[in-house]
Amino acid sequence: MVNACLYSGGKDSTLALHKATELGVNIELLITMRSTNKESYMFHHPNIEFTTLQAEAMGIKHVFANTDGVKEDELKDLERAFMDNDVSLIVTGATYSEYQFGRIGKITDKLGIENMAPLWHIDPITELDEIASRFEAIVTSVSAEGMDESFLGSRIDKEMIEKLKMLNRKYGINMLFEGGEAESFVLDGPLFKKKIEILKARKEWDRIRGSYIIEEAHLLSK
Repeated sequence: MVNACLYSGGKDSTLALHKATELGVNIELLITMRSTNKESYMFHHPNIEFTTLQAEAMGIKHVFANTDGVKEDELKDLERAFMDNDVSLIVTGATYSEYQFGRIGKITDKLGIENMAPLWHIDPITELDEIASRFEAIVTSVSAEGMDESFLGSRIDKEMIEKLKMLNRKYGINMLFEGGEAESFVLDGPLFKKKIEILKARKEWDRIRGSYIIEEAHLLSK
């Protein structure tokens, strides 16, 4: 039986992994759902292939599980991934999304898996402050009013947090991006024995939404 983390490479799953480790849970496996559907309701999409580098940086075994990302059907793929990897405990980065939390909960209840969500209902500013101070995380996609091309590839730091506060007041965006406002990618953190350096990337921007596509990256000693 395996303790695993449902890992997207973004700030939430990386921080959840960190929190679980701080609580004494030994995470033996990272499971990344690789969706062919960019509009998946459940799973992260941008730069998902580079989770292999993140896993190597942390020294944790990593597997991909493929899904077409079709609403509801993708849950069968997630259930299969848990079964195929003999998961007994799963850590997720859920914060406020009842949609994701509830559906994962149904799977874990059915399979008798312990469901651990260390960030559930965390204060958004508390999480963002920890990300800014202890991690190096960048924004890799934006699709919310007020979030422009300048966010793409930018680090989540104190300056960005102030921008997000303003956008929350003005447009009501979810500061942790659980409404699909943005996605992120972690380059370094407390569990990382090495850090990720991006060698080549490009921005795609259509004046409404955009992505920061990592094309080449490698690990550097810390």
